Amino acid sequence: MAAVKAVLRLFSYLFHALLALFLIAVSALALASGKPTVELHMLPWSGPTLLYILFFGCLFGFFTVVLAILGRVRFLFFLWSVAVAVFVLKGYIFSGYRFSPGEPSRALYLIIASWIALAGAWFQMWRTPPRPRY
Repeated sequence: MAAVKAVLRLFSYLFHALLALFLIAVSALALASGKPTVELHMLPWSGPTLLYILFFGCLFGFFTVVLAILGRVRFLFFLWSVAVAVFVLKGYIFSGYRFSPGEPSRALYLIIASWIALAGAWFQMWRTPPRPRY
């Protein structure tokens, strides 16, 4: 069971770090271009508000991943994971979002991955640090 928890923790760290870095890059490029051209209809924001929320929110998310890996303030990473899983599920399933052809399978993979990463975040929150060997 310990090996499964470790794999879930690692998956959670990787998933959230890559997601945060990708969304930081997308929002930073859009902000640098001067025109808010990013449209993510699965999120409740649009225009410049979307870009600022993505940039600063994902910056916060990336720092929560780093802090969780270092064993500090782990509950923030869990809260970040909950927020991501809820926004992904709500945005794709419980909103008026319309899928383009071939997109439902990618959305389903993203939903499943975010909820698996949430399980990994839950396990990392209760992880006990290894004892130092003398």
